[in-house]
Amino acid sequence: MPGPPPALQRSVSARSFSVTYDYRCPFARNAHEHVVAGLRAGADWEVDFLPFSLGQAHVEEGEPAVWDDPTKASHLLAVEASIVVRERYPNAFLDAHVGLFAARHDEGRDLREEAVVRDVLAAVGVDADDVMAAVADGGPRQVLRKAHEAAVAEHHIFGVPTFVVSDRAVFVRLMTRPNGDGAQSRATVERVLDLVIGHPELNEFKHTTIDR
Repeated sequence: MPGPPPALQRSVSARSFSVTYDYRCPFARNAHEHVVAGLRAGADWEVDFLPFSLGQAHVEEGEPAVWDDPTKASHLLAVEASIVVRERYPNAFLDAHVGLFAARHDEGRDLREEAVVRDVLAAVGVDADDVMAAVADGGPRQVLRKAHEAAVAEHHIFGVPTFVVSDRAVFVRLMTRPNGDGAQSRATVERVLDLVIGHPELNEFKHTTIDR
C-alpha cells in the first residue's frame, strides 16, 4: 500500500497544517469536527489528517508495541480503516472521518467491533468489504506505524489532537463543537494556527474552570 495519505489539495496559497487523530479521544473529535466544518465552509487549507495511536502512546516499558500485539489489533481497526478510505475513497473521507468520531462519542458504539466500522463506512457509500480486505493485508497498519513513529521522532507528539504547522507542534484541547456554524469553526481553527505560529512563547494556557 502507498505511504501516508496525501493532504487535501487546495490552492498554492493554502494554509498548510497537519492534525493528529485517534477516534478514542473526545477532544480529537471536537478539533476534527471544527477542521472539517471549516473546510466545508470554504477554508483554503491544505490539511494532512495524521493518524496516531493512543494505545501505542501509553504502552508500558517492556511491553510489545501495539503493532506487534495481536490482542490489540481491534484497537487499531478504525484508524486503519480511515487510512484505506483516505487512499481509495478520498471523496468520502471527511464523511467517514466525522462518522467514526460520531459512532464512538455520540452513539457510544465500540469501534473495536468490525460491524460498527462497517456500518459507518456503508453509511457514507464506501465498500466496507474492500476496506476490510485492505486492513487484513496489513498495509494500513504499516502506514499508521510509520506516521505515529515519525510524529514522535520529529515533533515529540504524545497525543491527539496535535496541530503541526511548519516545524511547530502543539497539543490543543477545544471545548466546543461546530453546531452547524462553519464560519465559527473556520475562525476557531485559524485562531489555533495563529497561536501555533505567531506565539511560540505561549507554552501553556489553561482555564482553571470550564464553562458548561
